Amino acid sequence: MSTVESRPLVGAGVNRVDGPRKVTGTAPYPMDFSVPGQAYGALVQSTVSAGRIIRMDTEEAERSPGVISVLTHENAPQVGTGPTTVLGEAPPAPLRNDRVMHHGQHIAFVVAETPEQAAAAARLVHAEYEAAEPLLDLQDPRAQHLVDPWKMDHSRGDVSAALEAADVIVRGTYFTADNTNNPLGLFATLAAWEEDTLTVHDTSQWPSMVRTTLAMVFGIPESSVRVLVPYVGGGFGAGLRAWPHVILTAMAARTTKRPVKLVLTRPQMFTSVGHRPSGVQWLSVGASRDGGLVALDHRSLSSLSMEDNDYEPFSHGTAFAYQCPNVITRDQQAKLNIAVPTSMRAPAEAQGSFALESALDELAYTLRMDPLELRIRNHTEVDPRNGLPWSGKALLECYEVGARRFGWADRSPEPRSMRDGNWLVGYGMASAMFPYFATPCMAEATVNRDGSAFVRSAATDIGTGTYTVMAQLSAEELGLPLDKVRFDLGDSDMPDSMMAGGSGLTGALGNAVHDACRRLVGLFADLARGDADSPLLGASPEDVEVSGGRVHLAGRPDRGESYADILARHGLAQLTATGSSRPPDPAEIGMSPAGAYGAKFVEVRVDADLGIVRVARVVSAIDGGRILNEKTARSQIIGGTVGGIGMALFEDTVTDPRTGRIANGTFGDYLVAVNADIPELDVIFVGEPDRGTPTGTKGVGEVGLVGIAPAIANAVYHATGKRIRDLPITIDNLL
Repeated sequence: MSTVESRPLVGAGVNRVDGPRKVTGTAPYPMDFSVPGQAYGALVQSTVSAGRIIRMDTEEAERSPGVISVLTHENAPQVGTGPTTVLGEAPPAPLRNDRVMHHGQHIAFVVAETPEQAAAAARLVHAEYEAAEPLLDLQDPRAQHLVDPWKMDHSRGDVSAALEAADVIVRGTYFTADNTNNPLGLFATLAAWEEDTLTVHDTSQWPSMVRTTLAMVFGIPESSVRVLVPYVGGGFGAGLRAWPHVILTAMAARTTKRPVKLVLTRPQMFTSVGHRPSGVQWLSVGASRDGGLVALDHRSLSSLSMEDNDYEPFSHGTAFAYQCPNVITRDQQAKLNIAVPTSMRAPAEAQGSFALESALDELAYTLRMDPLELRIRNHTEVDPRNGLPWSGKALLECYEVGARRFGWADRSPEPRSMRDGNWLVGYGMASAMFPYFATPCMAEATVNRDGSAFVRSAATDIGTGTYTVMAQLSAEELGLPLDKVRFDLGDSDMPDSMMAGGSGLTGALGNAVHDACRRLVGLFADLARGDADSPLLGASPEDVEVSGGRVHLAGRPDRGESYADILARHGLAQLTATGSSRPPDPAEIGMSPAGAYGAKFVEVRVDADLGIVRVARVVSAIDGGRILNEKTARSQIIGGTVGGIGMALFEDTVTDPRTGRIANGTFGDYLVAVNADIPELDVIFVGEPDRGTPTGTKGVGEVGLVGIAPAIANAVYHATGKRIRDLPITIDNLL
């Protein structure tokens, strides 16, 4: 079965279906929800980074106006531990003992009648500590190291021998800073119990996981938990865990027998919902005189909290980025007294690509070779780890189209050779890729007697356009106009969905929607083929197509009938089918699932006297497989590019090296890229639908950020002749 239309719905840059609600302020975000009788929570956080609490003084807070309860480790009910997911173990349960593991750890939870009363009372809670010396330095020899915790280290060939025999060797040490996700919307949780049934509104990118976590923590069936997230005000990975404050809010609601609402403050966002971990990377590259890579040795050490195992293998992508016979990648994590890190847009690849693409740029200059030509010379059409062809890879086309649009051939290759008045002009480029990622996913599709369709899944839309692209895909698969299809999400009672993260949701959910809609059309065909009154009598599901709200014989739009007619004749109000998807198996498809690819070209201007860096323009050529909506996909690349500029030039979560306190935990002190920092960003999509999945899509949420930081650093080198290996690039690096 298929549609007969020329697929006008998918790919078209249609406006967001949720756009009117957002621009009119009627889209309900987690912090917008309220229920009758709710109380308000406020967090009390530790003021030391390591040690024990020896005394909690809550009397003054408990006497404060409006206070209902103050929970500490001394009176909080003990709860269970959440599940281990693809992102690692659940964060530690809150208030379980007197130990302090990081500055800003939640040590008490105040519940009061108003948010102002709760916040005022929280300031009256005092803790006395037996402080210990914290471990805060990534390279402190006392820190415990986790070696290859995710079993993703890679080795092929003989790297030591190949480096020794190489004509040219480039070695470098690269540092990347802590970055904090910082979505504009503050994270919020509203929890309400009705006997042993829990309903939660939460800022989450994964409602199904939050439901599972809360069920495990409180020892109740998953069917007794409902998590609602119709809209999320951004997340960038911060919403991929059920954080301790979510459990605390539900715990307080259960203890007080009142619904409780908590909204984090901006400083609390820096310690409560994760951050991109800092890291140091060591990279050695060996090459022949003609630019062929002969050896890559990439090792990293990244920061980790004392009680966590966040997934962040910086060097992993180097194993399959280029054609090279001898490669070794090794990742370690150092346990420190810091808040729990988490995925932040393009986790691991953002940091790893900075080191790899910077080193390759340095190699190109050492060889007196065009940096673009070096990458083309070492391009691989197969996965070097297993020899299988990629399911889709248009990186060479990205290079060609991006370079032409940017005018790369016009550059003068010598560093410090291009100038515009007092501005030193530099061109830089980098490859980008983000690996394929997906987990099992489900969707449900229904067609009603009025000819409308309702498709749903427990996914979230974090601003990426999931509402819109899934409505487009559903309309195409069911042969309906877009205005006859409603797609809904953000409710854990709906069919289980994977997270909105890892650039995987569009592919996994799209494939599940595809399956659900195809199964649904099959159910209609089955009804019709046994019906003597149907023009489709005797036709199998394989014989039919859909268009214009009708099921008809393939190539015979005149021989068929509408969904509404089939339902009416059988006395049915609606027909429903459930679909599912799972990640493609390389052994089954004979290919390695390919993620998104890109080539990033950047022009910078550097003030010759002051060292001020300005990004003048960026061209991103992207292979995202089949693009479901060019407008929303372009927005994703633009947003990722802005994040990459922030990573390269501004963002640095500064921790006091003595106390472990985050010193710049406000928007007044933590610098992000703003409108004045962003030039016009050019985005081009190339390539064909991916061959590894039914819908042919790849996620583009992360690849927009990958490669921007090294492209900027490489452009700064071209402008100034100074090689920067430490992010962010600041004025003092260049003076």
